[in-house]
Amino acid sequence: MKPEEKRALQIKACQIRMGIIEGVHAAKSGHPGGSLSIADVLAYLYFKELNIDPADPHKKNRDLMILSKGHTAPGLYSALANRGYFPVEHLKTLRKLDSDLQGHPDMKHTPGVDMSSGSLGQGISVATGAALSAKIDGDAFRVYAILGDGELEEGQVWEAAMFAGHKQLDTLCAIVDFNNLQIDGCLDEVNSPYPIAEKFKAFRWHVIEVDGHDFDQLDAAFAEARATKGKPTVIVMKTVKGKGVSFMENQVGWHGSAPNDEQYEIAMQELNAALAQLQA
Repeated sequence: MKPEEKRALQIKACQIRMGIIEGVHAAKSGHPGGSLSIADVLAYLYFKELNIDPADPHKKNRDLMILSKGHTAPGLYSALANRGYFPVEHLKTLRKLDSDLQGHPDMKHTPGVDMSSGSLGQGISVATGAALSAKIDGDAFRVYAILGDGELEEGQVWEAAMFAGHKQLDTLCAIVDFNNLQIDGCLDEVNSPYPIAEKFKAFRWHVIEVDGHDFDQLDAAFAEARATKGKPTVIVMKTVKGKGVSFMENQVGWHGSAPNDEQYEIAMQELNAALAQLQA
């Protein structure tokens, strides 16, 4: 990836993180930790990978992006806002009455949301169905789904994985946010889904493992996914929960907690400093 292209994506990722903090702070509730950990892949998807058009959110044969771990809606909303689906200022209405930015994504009310999600495991199942539909109809669009690593404890995920592998759905690309923390603690202490890569391989998926904060690795992984034929692809991203805000990083308590005013100021100072450095 060219240095200027990578820097542009790093800037977008930082702006997405700022929108996450703005929204969750204004709502006084939400899920910042897992939203921050996927900010980089959201920047890559919405500003490089996806065939989409904010001016026509429902255009035929657009690529689909389904947030299977729907509680990290603040991340998705910030990506959509920065991509131009609605004003960035609107992020401050998160979870407010009469806002179309609900606590979990709602495809009926929020521009750019391809699937309502919330109950873990259902998003990847819907993504599998969409990829099957594309294969039957001969459509060219691709389907992407972001899952949490704790979400892999849901049996429905593996039903979808089995089906997608059996049907050779090579336009399907699942992305696992492997930050090793879920609401109750570390994955291996709660209900270990390890080994993640080997499980997907057993269901006949092509597996790519990357650092989810490295844009060069993400760029190579998505190119490899597009080139893979005859089987679905899963990109297992090693990430840091709360990435970009020092006091949130690797802290399970920020799974579903909003920063107070003082914490908000510290977080925004850090992100503004990071943004200024990238733009220098």
